[in-house]
Order: sequence, then structure tokens, then C-alpha cells
Amino acid sequence: MVKILDEVMKALPGDADIADAVFEGANIVLYTKNKEFFLDNKGAIKQIVDDIKKRVELRADPSMLLDMEETKKIVEETMPDEVEKPNVIFDPQRSRVIIESNKPGLAIGKGGDLLKEIKKKTLWTPIVRRIPPMRSQLIENIRQVLYDFSDYRKKFLHKIGKRIYEGWTKEKRDEWVRITCLGSAREVGRSCFLIQTPESKVLLDCGFNVAAPREYAFPYLDAPEFNIQELDAVILCHSHIDHVGALPFLYKMGFRGATYCTAPCRDISALMCLDLVEIAAKEGNESLYSMNDVKEFVKHTVCLDYGEVSDITPDIRLTLYNAGHTLGSALAHLHIGNGLHNFVYTSDFNYETSNLLGSANTKFPRAESVMMESTYGTKSDTSPTRKESEDELIRIIEEVVKRKGKILMPVLGVGRSQEIMLIIERIMREGKIPEMPVYVQGMVWDVTAIHTAYPDYLSPRVKKDIFQRDHNPFLSPIFKKVVSQKEMQEVKDAKGPYIVMATSGMLQGGPALEYFKHFAENPKNALILTCYQGVGSYGRRIQDGEKEMTFMAGGSKKTEAVKVLMEVYTISGFSGHSNFKQLVSWVGNLEPRPRKVITVHGDYSRCIELASVIYQKYRIETVAPKNLETIRLR
Repeated sequence: MVKILDEVMKALPGDADIADAVFEGANIVLYTKNKEFFLDNKGAIKQIVDDIKKRVELRADPSMLLDMEETKKIVEETMPDEVEKPNVIFDPQRSRVIIESNKPGLAIGKGGDLLKEIKKKTLWTPIVRRIPPMRSQLIENIRQVLYDFSDYRKKFLHKIGKRIYEGWTKEKRDEWVRITCLGSAREVGRSCFLIQTPESKVLLDCGFNVAAPREYAFPYLDAPEFNIQELDAVILCHSHIDHVGALPFLYKMGFRGATYCTAPCRDISALMCLDLVEIAAKEGNESLYSMNDVKEFVKHTVCLDYGEVSDITPDIRLTLYNAGHTLGSALAHLHIGNGLHNFVYTSDFNYETSNLLGSANTKFPRAESVMMESTYGTKSDTSPTRKESEDELIRIIEEVVKRKGKILMPVLGVGRSQEIMLIIERIMREGKIPEMPVYVQGMVWDVTAIHTAYPDYLSPRVKKDIFQRDHNPFLSPIFKKVVSQKEMQEVKDAKGPYIVMATSGMLQGGPALEYFKHFAENPKNALILTCYQGVGSYGRRIQDGEKEMTFMAGGSKKTEAVKVLMEVYTISGFSGHSNFKQLVSWVGNLEPRPRKVITVHGDYSRCIELASVIYQKYRIETVAPKNLETIRLR
């Protein structure tokens, strides 16, 4: 038995009757056969937690649990009238009953009273999860995978815990910390960084650059520092493809360690990776990995809440903080060694409270070095405020409505599209624009459904609307889901005014391109571009003023020409990234002030300029590394 478990067992009273002591990741779970001790351990577990400073949970041994049918009946009878009939799912290997409810707060009860009652009557440990008000097949599938592989997960989590604690009390050797850039250094795309200590090897993100040729799209996983057999864990900070797109590939290559992220990040990442597989199949290209590899990624995720501290290796402790970039996006704070070094990796972040999310965190217990994005890292990278952008959106919509035109908004699936949905719903509700249908097609709808499952991650204003006013803006009847080709044709043929939000955001394919072809030759209509348009994309060419576009017709070798007579607008103030001033301000407001700042995730000039400005302004040591460069942090 691992030594920490020996210490826990010695600290327990003689009548505890512990049948098993196992790890669930960094947490310790004790299974007792003593019913009285399970229901009231008289502070024994709290004392152990105080002594070893680790989470310890007490559960009933599976042999003591009430019959499942009886338990289900008790759960349903215990729920208040305002709660719809819950889904009750059993995890017998871990003595847990999962209660999926439309109103989790009411299902828990005041001070957890209802859960205590269920626990007392059944001896199962109840866990409450939210049923999204918008049905999400993806969330249902992910939860089913986790339930189906519960026995595997129990063994997997125990294995992680053994790895974490096997060196818990052993003598420390020479201590050092180094980080190697395997992607996204002086470039945007394929974010991937390897943290190494004498004890651990951990990846920060593992992205794929969809815009690059295949040989430049992957991180440098063939670098001498990287050995997949020695990799302990991956920390995934958010769900964009350039940060998660290569992660299932690691599982394809045999990695079976944990990926740490927030729950919404896990769900949206799975959706994005499955979409990548689907696109490859539709285009007749070889996929990076299969749906089964995405399932392996899901099976091996360990989800953490913001502010939750968790050991992930013998000498690395992880805490995730809000990054403000996308739902569940995180800044990763690593406490390395016994106070040896504290490192913050920002991934992508937004130092501004948006309509959708709160602003990126600036306060950490300690932070000697920081690695930050530089996407908008030059002084010329300014953007209008969100208020100015919102006023511009209102003005455009009003003009198009007057002439009874149709508005096409090509959007990315994650983040900005949900923010724009919130804005449109609010300005329509406030009477700033006339009420009209907003047709939503593509991945946007699925990602929005995931947003409804995790309201705790949304901005204070949206949370207030949902929890205090019982108003969920995403559920507004103005939003109409478009699924089939027939429904899409009906939308195209309908009279304006109305708004269409569809993927892809750069008009490189998907329903947005089909709507564009249909709307483009009518000057009453408008195209509103709100996301970045990559060089060479149809969206960028239209943005740059091309007035005639040529497309392949219906998969044949024939071409069709489309004249761009509709009005074209660009609104650039809804970015999920910090602009230059915000990047510099974020560093200035960090508590505590770091000794070193590393700039990545920006093109050559942006990484260099941001590093230079931070050094000049704050006299902090800065470095803008190249790919395959290694920096010793300590």
C-alpha cells in the first residue's frame, strides 16, 4: 500500500471497519462496512484532512447499499414538486448514485438536506448534475461514456493517485524546472508546451493548425525531449482546435494518462474534435484520428472547477482560473516542487468582462514566471470597445430591417457566436431593434446547448438573469434551429427581415457559404463579419473588396460565379482575445508581479514587441522563444 494510505489507515478509529482505501486521482476514498461510522464519523475524516492536507471522502462499501430499484424510488419521492422527474443513474463500483435534474439547486436542498436524506436512507453517495434546458446529444453521449466505463475509470483514477503519491515522502533530488516549446512559439496555431522536472513531464495544450500544410500542422512531437511513454498528464486550457486538435492523436498513439480541464472545456473539445473527424470524412481526406480516439480522450479526462487545487504528479500541483476566452477556458497555475517554483500558463485569455464571460483572473498565491499569449501583441492591435461594436451592430440591423433585407452572420462555433446571440436577444428584448427570427445552423446550436448546461461559468450578468430572474437568454423563442436541407431552403426562400447565424466563420464551407451564395446578389441584404478572416479564405477576399466570387458547383468541375452586391460590414470588437493594451495591463495588474514573462502564441513581430514593451514598462525579464527552444525556469 502507498505510504500515505498507511498513514490514513493508522489515523482512523478502531471501529471504522474500512474494507478498501483507493485513490480517485489526487483524492483518497475510503469504503467502510460500518453504517454508523459512515453516517457520522464524529470528525475523524476532517481531522485526517487537516493533518495531511489532502481530500479524503468516506463512502459505504458496495455490499451495504440499498437495492437500486428501492433507491431510485426514494430519490424520486425525495425530490420537491418543482423538480421534474430526475434521471437516476447508478455507479455501483464507486457507491455513487447520479441524479440528473433540471433544477440541481432544488434537488440538493437547503444546506444539502435532501442529499443527506437520500444518503441516510440508501447509503449511496448522491451526486447531482444539471440536465441542460437545451437538449445536447453530445453531453448525453459523454456522460454515457463515463457511466459505461465506470469500472475502468475507477482503476484509472487509482493508478493516477498511486503515481502522484508514490514519491510523497521520498527524498528529493536536485530540483529544476524547464519548459520546451513544441508549437505556437512566434506563431499562432498548434499550441503545445512541455513542462519537465526530475519527477514529471506534463504537456500544456496539444493543438493542431488547420490552416497549415500537414507537415507544419502538428506540434513537434518528434522532439528529443518528448516521449509519449514518459508523459504524465496533459493540461488542456480551452477548446479551440489550435489548442486541442492534436490531443486525441496522443491517445491514438497509446497515451493513457489524464487530461485535466474544466467540464465545459471537455465537452466542447470533444465536439470540436469530432467535427474535425467529420469534416475530413466529408472532404475525402485522411483523418488525424477516429471517433474512438476522441472517446479515449473523454474517458481519461479529470475535470476541475476554477480554484480547485489538485496534485497531478508527485511534484506538480495544478489550479485552474478563469481566462475569459471561451466557456470553461482556464489559466493554469502550477505549483512545482515543495515551493520551488510557481508558473502560470495563460493559453488564450481575455482581460475584459464580455457579455458572455467574466474577465481573466490576475491574482495568484505565487507566480515567479508567466507564459502568455501575444495574438494582438503590437501597439497597432487596437479594437473598438464592446459598446461601440454593439452600437454599430444595432445601426446595421436597423438599416437592413428598413429595406426588408436579410442578414448573414458567419460565425465560429465557440464563444463569439454565443456572445452575439446574447447581444441580439437583449437588444431585441429592449426594443433597440425590431423583433425578428434568428436562424441558427451548424455547430453553433450544439455549442450553445453546452453553454446552457454550465451557467455557473457565464458572466455575472447572465448568471443573475438565469438564477435570479429565471430568464435564460439562450432559450428565447427568437432563436430557430435549422437542421435539414429542406428547412434551410425554407429559410432562404422566406421574406426578410431576419438574421442567419451559421458556420463556418470564414465562409470556407458549411451552411454559411450556402446562405452567402443565395443572399449575395441582392443589395438589400447584408453580410456582417465578426470573427477573424484568414488570409486566402472566401471571407477575407470578400472583406478585402472582391466583387465577384467563383465556386465549384455542387462537387463537379464546373464553376459558378456569384456577384457580391450585398453590403459587407466588419465588426471587430467582439474578440475573445485581449488587445494590446489589455495584454500589457494584465501583466501590470498581476498579483504578485512575476520575475519572468515568456511571450508565445503570436506571430514573430507580436511576440517580440510585446516582450519588449513589458520589459521596458515593468522591468520584468522577458523572452520570446522559438519553437523547439527550451527555457530553464528554475
